[in-house]
Amino acid sequence: MTIPVPDQTPLVGHIHLKVADLERSIAFYAGLLGFEVTQRYGDGAAFLGAGGYHHHIGLNTWESAGAMPPPAGHTGLYHSAFLYPSRARLGQAIARIMDAGVPLEGAADHGVSEAVYLRDPDGNGVELYVDRDAADYPRGEDGTLAMKNSRLDVAALIAEGKTASVLS
Repeated sequence: MTIPVPDQTPLVGHIHLKVADLERSIAFYAGLLGFEVTQRYGDGAAFLGAGGYHHHIGLNTWESAGAMPPPAGHTGLYHSAFLYPSRARLGQAIARIMDAGVPLEGAADHGVSEAVYLRDPDGNGVELYVDRDAADYPRGEDGTLAMKNSRLDVAALIAEGKTASVLS
């Protein structure tokens, strides 16, 4: 997958996380979220990507093997966000997460996207979301975005994922 890069504006390329247990984190990001391991550096690091891209996520234990997550109220990463290509694919990921016993911390319809929130095994915030078509974004009278934070029907997303699985 080639990511288009605007002439003047950088895009987010990837995240790289310090983790306590590499295998546990690979199981989460590959097994539950659906990324593929593209490369490993011994037993201390792994890179994961989607769609043939070299890596969207780097994981390492170089400075963090066996470490505890930072306490609440400290600075750091609020969450990483992963964009799914469809509501059905997001619903399938949510079902895998719930089947694995990983609790959701929140779910919201933002008008521009639908999202669920959870924690990875190291306590890092994770958002899984699907975008709406830009033509459907809510807008104010002046044309600016009017994002919201409304209730999301998670059960409907999971059901859509199950229906898509049956049809494919």
